[in-house]
Amino acid sequence: MNRWLRNLRPSHQHTAFSATLLLMSAIMASRVIGYVREAYIAWAFGAGPQTDAYVAGFTIPDWLNYIVAGGTASITFVSIYTRFLAQNKEEDAQKTFSIIITVMTAVLGIGTLVAEVFTPQIERHLFSGFDSGQLALCVHLTRILLPAQIFFYVGGVVSAVLLSRRLFLFPAFGPLLYNVAIICGGVLFSRRLGISSLAYGALAGAILGPFLVNAIGAARIGTGYRVSFDVGNPAFRDWVRMSIPLMIGVSLVTADDWILRYFASGSVGDITRLNYAKRLFAVPIAVLGQATGQASLPFFARLFGEKRMSEFAATVNASVSRIMAASLLATGLMAATALPLMDLVYRRGRFHFSDSETTAIYFFWFSLSLAFWAGQSLYARAFYAAGNTLTPMIASSIITLASLPMYSALNHAFSIAGLAIASDLGIVANTVAIALLLHQRKLVPLEGLQWGELSKAGITALVAGLLGHWVASGVTVKGSRMSDVQSLLLTTLTWAGAVAAGLWLTRSQLLRDLLNRKGTSYPHVAEKTAEDLSGGIEP
Repeated sequence: MNRWLRNLRPSHQHTAFSATLLLMSAIMASRVIGYVREAYIAWAFGAGPQTDAYVAGFTIPDWLNYIVAGGTASITFVSIYTRFLAQNKEEDAQKTFSIIITVMTAVLGIGTLVAEVFTPQIERHLFSGFDSGQLALCVHLTRILLPAQIFFYVGGVVSAVLLSRRLFLFPAFGPLLYNVAIICGGVLFSRRLGISSLAYGALAGAILGPFLVNAIGAARIGTGYRVSFDVGNPAFRDWVRMSIPLMIGVSLVTADDWILRYFASGSVGDITRLNYAKRLFAVPIAVLGQATGQASLPFFARLFGEKRMSEFAATVNASVSRIMAASLLATGLMAATALPLMDLVYRRGRFHFSDSETTAIYFFWFSLSLAFWAGQSLYARAFYAAGNTLTPMIASSIITLASLPMYSALNHAFSIAGLAIASDLGIVANTVAIALLLHQRKLVPLEGLQWGELSKAGITALVAGLLGHWVASGVTVKGSRMSDVQSLLLTTLTWAGAVAAGLWLTRSQLLRDLLNRKGTSYPHVAEKTAEDLSGGIEP
């Protein structure tokens, strides 16, 4: 018990295992609150023109943050800052931190002002299917949300400082406050401000969560900041060199949401229904992929920086194998429970059973690509840890541009469900491309993947999902809570039994490895790496 409580101390320096566990727990809690947020929005506003405008209102702010900031806070800065810490160059680390904060805050401030001015013109082209009322609402909401990107970015850089020092508690709780603020904004001010209350809540959440929480954490460890525009600093130039590919490239991981909104804008309510399906799908992505990816980067960077290449390759391959295998098993359950899950989660107020049926179709198709969403997160961070952001971003940009005709064609052939299928195919191509590039550069050989475990998990997932669906087909899901719960329970119990039997019959080592402290994500090197990073302090 004392060991677990120690992990919750703000000053506790985490191992790879404890960091992954903490981030998974915090992200799961954040997603639960995120579900409450989405359920509240569905209850209060349904799936219609207002909610389409609200979801679309995030597009320009997200785009601005991506273009100007990219992944420079959580990816490139972590690599540089960690390198300084490993070399005991504390002063250089602090100086680089101050320069990046100062320069990028100024750049984002200018970008925000420009975007505020030209929002109507941009969104008129992005969402040509909106009528004049929807477009005006979307412009209004976008202008509320735009300033939040400054706080997201600054908070992200401060969070990277904490992550580099293996202090994960404060960064873990930022998203929780962000989601709570959105809910509070809606509950407290929706009668007076309508759906705009959600946008004001998001702005307040960006200030309180990602920014303020991390700033408090950084202050506690003595992180200093001084205004500095020293753009000639060598470390800053190195950071720019690594960051530019992330700023100018377009990754399908981010662009997928923008593309979905663009093609779905001509059909009332479909942007919202796609968003609900994607947001619930984001829960396992965040738990299995995002948490492991965030926790892995400092450790990947340390292994690569010390030229421990065989351990680096083994660590990445083991992480990818286990996360993708676990994701395949989760896909079997998600696909089989799509309709009762969507209906139980979202149907209330103005969100009707017909909306649940449509959203479930989208969720089913999204669920098929879970393993690839989780795997690409780790593969990308392997490249970033190696100081190479250009290669994966060129590959991702080419795949994104090449995918656009596919989105259009599948949308034309299968309507909105075709967009979800296109999303699956795009992320598969993205993941395979990055894996092949790592293999080609002899950084992470593909033969190091645990192909046997992946095959066992895939076959088990397919059988378990089909059995779960067949058993639950005896319960007709028709819009009642009782039928939803009965179907979910039957499917889940059948799936769990089939998974247990399948893993036992195939003699899979997956559960043992996932539950083994040293085997979780970082076999053989997790504890040694943690000891190196902490300078011998007991983790």
